[in-house]
Amino acid sequence: MDASIWVFGYGSLMWNPGFPYLRSMPARMHGVRRALCIRSTHYRGTPESPGLVFGLDRGGSCHGVAFEVADADREAVIAYLRAREQISMVYHEVVRPARLSSGETVGALVYVANQGHEQYAGGLGFEEMLAIIRRSAGEMGPNRDYVTATLRRLQDMGIRDQALERVVLALTMPGP
Repeated sequence: MDASIWVFGYGSLMWNPGFPYLRSMPARMHGVRRALCIRSTHYRGTPESPGLVFGLDRGGSCHGVAFEVADADREAVIAYLRAREQISMVYHEVVRPARLSSGETVGALVYVANQGHEQYAGGLGFEEMLAIIRRSAGEMGPNRDYVTATLRRLQDMGIRDQALERVVLALTMPGP
């Protein structure tokens, strides 16, 4: 019998997974929270002007999307995710429990912020975070678009993320 694996997305994976999957559903992971805590020097920034992307940081809980991946696609999907998420090894690749909207709990592959990495940016002040997002762009486009698309995906799923709503609202206001 083939066994599928699950992948938990909490940032761009929610709206741009880039890999084949059998099904997806809203899910929640406890003990970690979505935070703009990773300096991006590729996708949403450059080495000279890093952007900010999401990482799972300690504490709270995080709503996201769980993707079920067929066993036949397991190796290719993991290789793809490692190439995408582990460019600079800023994340720990772990399997953590995720509670699916169906009520089932599954072990899901997820990328958690490495607080000891030089690109970890936890604890930034709100205005500093906004300034970074406003000015940054990388090979995947403006940092602002990434943040906004993540909020839009959560809203499409009927999930409120008040901290992210506050960031996006502030981004629509003229900045310094």
